[in-house]
Amino acid sequence: MSKVVLIDFSAEWCGPCKMQDPIIDELGEKFKGQVEFKKIDVDANMDMSSKYAIHAVPTLILEKDGTVFKKYVGVTRSSVLEADIRSALE
Repeated sequence: MSKVVLIDFSAEWCGPCKMQDPIIDELGEKFKGQVEFKKIDVDANMDMSSKYAIHAVPTLILEKDGTVFKKYVGVTRSSVLEADIRSALE
């Protein structure tokens, strides 16, 4: 089975990040046990932000088996994320 990870790059001060949070929480429940969800504070984790070339928040990285499957910049709808997660799990 593929290892699928959704990394949420955000910041405390970011309004759009707060809009993204409930969407991520909902997906976390829906894909519990199938997808690993990680939240990274860009201010506290400059190395990770640099590694993934994060220039804006929120940015979401969907990884499949350790490689970037999709990258999203800005608030991303649940339906878009869900479809891509399902595709990554195939």
